[in-house]
Amino acid sequence: MEAVELDYLRLSYRPDLHLLFLRWARPVSSAEHRAGYEAALALAREKQCSHWLVDLRTRGLAAPEDFQWVLTTFRPQLRGVLPAPRRLAYLVTPYQAETIDSRLAAQEGTLPEEVRRGADVRIFVEELPAQHWLQLGT
Repeated sequence: MEAVELDYLRLSYRPDLHLLFLRWARPVSSAEHRAGYEAALALAREKQCSHWLVDLRTRGLAAPEDFQWVLTTFRPQLRGVLPAPRRLAYLVTPYQAETIDSRLAAQEGTLPEEVRRGADVRIFVEELPAQHWLQLGT
């Protein structure tokens, strides 16, 4: 397993599962949020890993504008550098699930197909179903 440790994020690549794990350690600023995703993309590009488990349970949800940045600006970048299919599984608490589900539903319907093809995004409250969905995409 290869890992990258930041004070607010632990990135780890599991070659046996061919999954990239982003485990946020604390709430982050907008700059840290974006830097964390860019660090994840660098590791994913190196490993050619298109399936990410993003654990938000400790960090909490991003500000709406940062979530929109992931969906509309960051996600299309994945299409150019990672093999298809690309999947992002967000692991959240049951309390967070309703909020992020509604944010995702509101955004997805307004985005062009070209942007949405950057990666499929799903929300999970349990890790095993998230990993299973990610591995189905390989």
